[in-house]
Amino acid sequence: MSRQAAERNGIGMEILRTEHLFKIYGTGDNRITAVNDVEIRVEKGEFIAIVGSSGSGKSTLMHLLGGVDRPTSGKVFIEDNDIYGMKDDRLAVFRRRQVGLIYQFYNLIPVLDVEENMTLPLELDGREVDRQAVKELARTLGLSRHMHSLPNQLSGGQQQRAAIGRALITRPAILLADEPTGNLDTRAGNEIMELLKLSNRKYDQTVIMITHNLELAKQADRVLTIEDGKVDGGKGERQ
Repeated sequence: MSRQAAERNGIGMEILRTEHLFKIYGTGDNRITAVNDVEIRVEKGEFIAIVGSSGSGKSTLMHLLGGVDRPTSGKVFIEDNDIYGMKDDRLAVFRRRQVGLIYQFYNLIPVLDVEENMTLPLELDGREVDRQAVKELARTLGLSRHMHSLPNQLSGGQQQRAAIGRALITRPAILLADEPTGNLDTRAGNEIMELLKLSNRKYDQTVIMITHNLELAKQADRVLTIEDGKVDGGKGERQ
């Protein structure tokens, strides 16, 4: 396949990159470099795991990749958009449309049912909700019978499925998952991992997962390690 044909099909296209990314807290003796000169590149459709112990800087890095927290210096590009070159209001809109975020503790709105939680990003953006697409996504996530349940009526695994649905509903450029199985038992955690891999295959969704669990990380296409804010060079280990 020619390079031009590959690019038309989204193969080999760079979807995210960082340039000399730093996040520093404090000054003097209290100075902490949480993210230290990180340069990574991610292609469309990749499933990447970033592995690190507690305090390694992995969650800080995820927040920088997702436009949640501004870096001290350096750049993050998503689909060639310099996201930190944007003003806060434009960045907020870009993040809502192009970045799906999944957290360890779900972050669902307790007074909204599953369907309302899943479609909230579209409602906030003033976009029409494609009910057929919502039904299809609910079937994929195994939530069809729970769409009108409140979060406190669901198991932890079901709540995380709803959080995944909310993250996928806008078909974002990248899906960022921060310890998505960390609050679940082994069975539910394995189910969530299978769903992330399914979204990667079925929707060609680019996934970046932050985890401390090396066994989970090995299921990704590529594994990067982070220690003291430094990533292993950005190429990582292909599985």
